[in-house]
Amino acid sequence: MRKMMSLAAFALLMSAGMTLAGEVEVKMLNKGAEGLMVFEPSLVRIEPGDTVKFVATDKSHNAESIKNMLPEGAAPFAGKMNENVAVTFDKPGVYGVKCMPHYAMGMVALVVVGKPENLEQAKAVPQTGKAKQIFATLFDRLSQQAAAK
Repeated sequence: MRKMMSLAAFALLMSAGMTLAGEVEVKMLNKGAEGLMVFEPSLVRIEPGDTVKFVATDKSHNAESIKNMLPEGAAPFAGKMNENVAVTFDKPGVYGVKCMPHYAMGMVALVVVGKPENLEQAKAVPQTGKAKQIFATLFDRLSQQAAAK
């Protein structure tokens, strides 16, 4: 009995030191709180090893990384149209995400993993249409969050 209690205590102590990876859900919507054709939430902060599940709540959407708007060495991703896609983010930094068919309408998001080490590089990636305006707003929100800490 004593041996079993010791093993249980050891397991409890070991698990207390481990951090389980989290999962955040981001909906792909035709209409959300921030307007038409949106990711909700559009700004996500997670830790390395966490997963973001992009949920195809409404039809005709996908989620994919934006070329040159991800940390060096990070793998790009592209979900299929009308399908959920789960992405595990292992490298710290800023990731730009778009819905390919609705990019010009501003359907973009930012995923910030740990410390945003490539923030200036991500900001420098040229954007077009409404996506340019939405990213400016997202980067402002990110700056405000950092200032509040």
